[in-house]
Amino acid sequence: MNIAAVSHRSTIEYCYASDKDTVTVTILTDKDVSQAFLIWGDPFIHELMRTPEWHGEKIEMRILAELKNHYLWAVSVRPKYKRLRYYFELVSGGQHYVVCENKICPIEENEAASMACYKYAWINSSDIIAPPEWVKRTVWYQIMPDRFCRSKDSPLGQKFRAWGDFSNPGWNDLYGENLKGITERLGYLKELGISGVYLTPIFRSNTNHKYNTFDYWEIDPDFGTEEDIRELVDTAHSLGIRVMLDAVFNHCGSEFFACRDVFEKGADSPYYDWFFINSEDFRDRRFSTEDGRFFSFSFWAGMPKLNTNHPEVVRYFCELCTYWVKDWKIDGIRFDVGDEVSHTFIRTLHDTLKSINPDVFLLGEIWTDAISWLGGREYDSVMNYPLPGCINDFFAHPAQSFSDFIYALNYCRTMYPEQTTEVLFNFLDTHDTPRVGSISSSEDEVLQKLALLMTLPGSPCIYYGTEIAMKGNRSPYNRSTMPWSKIERGMYDAFMQKVAALIRLRHTRKDFISNDIEYIRHRNHPRLLHYQKSGTVDIYLNAEKEPCRIDRDGNILFRNHYADRLLQPEGILILEANGLTQT
Repeated sequence: MNIAAVSHRSTIEYCYASDKDTVTVTILTDKDVSQAFLIWGDPFIHELMRTPEWHGEKIEMRILAELKNHYLWAVSVRPKYKRLRYYFELVSGGQHYVVCENKICPIEENEAASMACYKYAWINSSDIIAPPEWVKRTVWYQIMPDRFCRSKDSPLGQKFRAWGDFSNPGWNDLYGENLKGITERLGYLKELGISGVYLTPIFRSNTNHKYNTFDYWEIDPDFGTEEDIRELVDTAHSLGIRVMLDAVFNHCGSEFFACRDVFEKGADSPYYDWFFINSEDFRDRRFSTEDGRFFSFSFWAGMPKLNTNHPEVVRYFCELCTYWVKDWKIDGIRFDVGDEVSHTFIRTLHDTLKSINPDVFLLGEIWTDAISWLGGREYDSVMNYPLPGCINDFFAHPAQSFSDFIYALNYCRTMYPEQTTEVLFNFLDTHDTPRVGSISSSEDEVLQKLALLMTLPGSPCIYYGTEIAMKGNRSPYNRSTMPWSKIERGMYDAFMQKVAALIRLRHTRKDFISNDIEYIRHRNHPRLLHYQKSGTVDIYLNAEKEPCRIDRDGNILFRNHYADRLLQPEGILILEANGLTQT
């Protein structure tokens, strides 16, 4: 057995409470392991039974996921007394091995007296990861407020460009979209099937993206007023649509009151320690902070980094978010650059907001492995950036087989405890990435990717315009204005109807939401994506260059380029499971 490939620690990556009665345990091994067993029991059971040595119950584990070089094994147990002592027995080449905290050895060489077992100390209810239940049933829609819709009653100011004119776009161009415009289009979103709206920053600043916030308490005048956001939230809620705001707390804009005071008074400012200032010449107005005179977001001097370790900074933003949640009835908050703010800050904010509304959704923008922020006391979820990476890589590289894709998907699916996986914020594109329409070979390929998005576990999000396959490869081209006149003339109806049908299935079928996935390989079609959800629905996506014959009967839930049992290239077939014939 390849002992070096075996990995387990009794930490949240491998051992966690699934609910108040259940502990899930996983272990990573090489593929030379043919069986895995968990030996488990109460750590003090031998004292209760008056026996000299501890003995546990043996239960077989299952392969939760196959990765490129590993198996991830899993089992869930229900310890009667809320605590768990355990070790593993692995079988490889007919040989049995013991895996415990201090050694891995052939079973015949094991001495129980020298064995340090793993331990899950106690199932504390406050430690159980419990994101809001509503999130996994939500289909989100991300909106950049300056680019989505201008209210029909909005006056045209000279500073606004003509709607739809994206010739020679500039970083500071404004198009005059506003909160009232979003409110007017909520019916459009409802008809599409959207049940959650995520707004990028709406607070006062001097840019179109608003990620350099000047005043966290004031809606940017270009977008409207506080009454406008209240109306938007109330109207959305009346339609069954949740609302999530973007919180930029890692850094602020240069005109934020505390930043202005520090630049005026230097070390005499009471807000001096709200920032990370490293040099006496920090007030130099150079564009970049690569000289380190103070820390900023990505070296942008106009976005000085806030010290979220400072108690007053923590208190300020806790009061702000409390206002959003209590007075505006905001359902969720997305934290920009969520891996750079302090853990102390997020824990305090989590406890504060959950005491007001336990169902408020806290989402971190983290592009890499985020397990350190997902223990149940910080973020409920993170943006699942690895997922669009593996989806787009598969479609962009014809040499990749479905097996390669399975390994990548399983990596994304097993990074976190199952409760977190169910609410991961899944997407194909955002304001920070190329639009999926630009990196796909056709609208049919975009539709295939959307079918994946709607059938994989997690909380899917559509970037505004993806429902019409809008294009834009890089910023600012991926932030163009919605072509409402073309939409209203029906130019995108055919594509939008297919997107809406996929979203409708997401809402009406529990198996679309389920984390229970079986991947089915087809020997003669290495790029035919086929997976079954909960044993009840089959999804086929043809990424090959030739048609694939699907010898299946069943109730067709969705089809695109499928007829007479032939699934054409870039085609989709979703049907209720009713037996299976390999092809």
